[in-house]
Formats: sequence, C-alpha cells, structure tokens
Amino acid sequence: MSVAGGRITTHVLDTSKGVPAAGVRIELFVLHRDGEKENKMKVAESVTNSDGRLDAPLLEGGKLEQAVYELQFNVEGYYAQRSLEELGQALWTVVPIRIAVSDAASHYHIPLLIAPGGYSTYRGS
Repeated sequence: MSVAGGRITTHVLDTSKGVPAAGVRIELFVLHRDGEKENKMKVAESVTNSDGRLDAPLLEGGKLEQAVYELQFNVEGYYAQRSLEELGQALWTVVPIRIAVSDAASHYHIPLLIAPGGYSTYRGS
C-alpha cells in the first residue's frame, strides 16, 4: 500500500576530487520475491545535475510502497570523462544499493560518495 508523502532521493559526491558528481545515471528498481525467485522491475531513472543531485525525487507522490528497492548508480560513464592518468584504475562500473522501505510515508535520502577505489553511503536527511 502506498501513502502520499514518501519519497526516495539521492545525491552523488566524488570524494577523490571533492566535487559533486554530475552526469551519473541512476536507475531505481523495486524487488519482489516469488518463492526463491527475485523479480526486479525498473520504476524510475534519472541523471545527476551539476550539483550531483537529481532535479526531482526518484519516486514520490504516493508511488512509494513498503518493499525492497535497489538504486543502481552507473558510475562507469562518469569515470569515462576523466583521463586514465588523473583517474588511475576505476574499479566500479555500477554501484548497487538496496534499501528496505518500511514506512511508505517517509523520506529515504540515500547519498553515494564515490572514488575510483571505493564508495560509501548512508541514510541522509
């Protein structure tokens, strides 16, 4: 059951350069289990702006439900904009983050901090 008010938002920061990560494509999937089988359905897609943020929430307006969601941050294209000399070896192509939405009326802000050799995330505000 969905409830108005809940939403999923994100932003991406490049910690190796200390700047927002512009141009990162983000896909949002909802996951459902059918016995042993996992079904994944894309529900949204967006690209980070020059501030590393999205122009609108990935999901909002009563569409958020109690479920498991997966955000896929496609960082390979972002890293492709940098020279190999500057970048070194970028290990990540896609960073998947799964979240369990237990309150469909809440705001789930999931920032991603990226670097060529690592990443971290947390529940923001």
